[in-house]
Amino acid sequence: MNAVRVFHVSDLHFGMPADHHLIEAIEEHIARDRYDVVAVSGDITQRARAGEFQRARVFLRDAAKVSLVIVVPGNHDVQWWKSPMMVRGDDAIYRPYRRYIDEELEPVLRVPGATFVGLNTSQGVSRRTLTWRLRDISIIGHLRRRQVERAHVEFTASPPDDARVIVMHHNPVKGELSRRHGLKHTPRILGAFAQIGVDLILCGHDHQEAIHFVEHTRRGTVVSTAGTVSNRSRGGRPSSVNVVTITRQSIAVETLVWSSGDHTLSVGPRKEFPRHD
Repeated sequence: MNAVRVFHVSDLHFGMPADHHLIEAIEEHIARDRYDVVAVSGDITQRARAGEFQRARVFLRDAAKVSLVIVVPGNHDVQWWKSPMMVRGDDAIYRPYRRYIDEELEPVLRVPGATFVGLNTSQGVSRRTLTWRLRDISIIGHLRRRQVERAHVEFTASPPDDARVIVMHHNPVKGELSRRHGLKHTPRILGAFAQIGVDLILCGHDHQEAIHFVEHTRRGTVVSTAGTVSNRSRGGRPSSVNVVTITRQSIAVETLVWSSGDHTLSVGPRKEFPRHD
């Protein structure tokens, strides 16, 4: 297989927090470098408002002119207050996202050498997402068993040598500064991912870039956590995006760091991991 090049961006937060200089630089970068895939792991808006979704749609439309695009919702893209505790079902909370972005909350994208399965971890406020940390209500992510089972079905429908990639919003590995998982039941979820042979997770949510390798008994999983490209970066760190290169032998993740002084994306940390059979 030829290398699959992925531009991984998360937490654009179109609205007041958006860094317009950085977004324009990212748009130019995507247009110039023409990645195989642009993966957007949620929080494309700040308040799930129509105008924010419309700007996000332009971003995705332009990226789709030169690359294949996969996007999933983040917690900021869900109007959970329209159906707290799912009293009106879940249609209301996703209606703006489906109107402006995509009817499909869990898209699947296949390219030669890799299969990308989107999983919706942003499920509003329900019995499953309740937490004793009041600040995490409506924020914390959750996955159901049937979602993982569906991902497995999609992966097994692809060639056996394809890299298996999950795109989701919430981070399953603790952030260095936040010291928090974004996703509930992370040991169980990561174990389930190992069982279905996930090679790579593309996520965001933590607002701090990170590259991890999670060891399992059978195999390892690379976790690319993209930082935010808004002014909400954790700990005053610069905004960033990740670039992922997938080959038959390895998965490499490289961070591009934004310099607000000269308005450029510069190469930052890079890690490469062997792929296991």
